[in-house]
Amino acid sequence: MFFTIFYQPIFNLLVFLYNTIAWQDLGLAIVFLTIIVRLILYPLSKQAIRSQKSLQTIQPEIEAIKEKYKDNKEKMGPEIMALYKERKINPFGSCLPMLVQLPFLFAIYRVFFNELKDGAIFDSSSLYTFVANPQSLDIMAFGFLNLSDKSIVLAVLAGAAQFWQSKMMMSKSKAKNPAAAMTNQMMYFLPIITIVIGASFPAGLTFYWLLTTLFSVFQQYMVLGFKKKKPEVEVVETKS
Repeated sequence: MFFTIFYQPIFNLLVFLYNTIAWQDLGLAIVFLTIIVRLILYPLSKQAIRSQKSLQTIQPEIEAIKEKYKDNKEKMGPEIMALYKERKINPFGSCLPMLVQLPFLFAIYRVFFNELKDGAIFDSSSLYTFVANPQSLDIMAFGFLNLSDKSIVLAVLAGAAQFWQSKMMMSKSKAKNPAAAMTNQMMYFLPIITIVIGASFPAGLTFYWLLTTLFSVFQQYMVLGFKKKKPEVEVVETKS
């Protein structure tokens, strides 16, 4: 089912793009593939971005409730859920759209691993009858980038893009709490993980990772606004 619904369509789309508008340049084909996939998933991404931003907006109030009811855990949960209901925020709204996107991401990763991990491998048996068989895929992108090799440069760029994406989603909160500290740590930890993992992937996959992160950043600007400044929020302690 995974092969039929996700892997095969993405593989055929990549080959179709390679044969047509990418002029048999696999690098350009990956660029076009990234654009198409991000456009298809844009409604889900938009919902996830808005939900994540909404959760960050009310984080100071959540921390105030936790502080107020730190000795009454049974009261804390209902109060937080009441806040979500009052603000019309689904606490899982940023997670569910991402889960729906995972099969697409796994399929794309498998396509690149199968086709690029050992060089110019090409599985023509997975092609639809209406997609022309290019016989082989030229793994040299833009005339200089070998997409089957590992690339530390692309890995570092992907890590930097990951940091940029995480940074722009953070609000400038003065709150000092474990949740805020963990968020700050993850903002630096995730780019490092991206670099380490990306450096072990074929360059074609790392290139896609870089592109999809950059498009995610652009989509965040589209949803949140290009000129909006991050609000500086301060936790107001609630006396019990």
